Amino acid sequence: MARLWALLALMLSLSGCGLAETGGAAAAGASAQAQQAAQAKTTEERVKQQVDAAYQQAADQRAAAESQGQ
Repeated sequence: MARLWALLALMLSLSGCGLAETGGAAAAGASAQAQQAAQAKTTEERVKQQVDAAYQQAADQRAAAESQGQ
């Protein structure tokens, strides 16, 4: 009976270690995903600014071409 309790205690302690590692890995993964999301948002904003600048440049060029044609 004592061996059974010792075996049970050993199994529980080993399973607890696995849970701690799993929780730590999940936290690290969530942190990495949060960083990736922040970088993606920054990249998206930069691309939007570049597209807006390109549209503005094209509009300026059209306006300049129209004023030179008149």
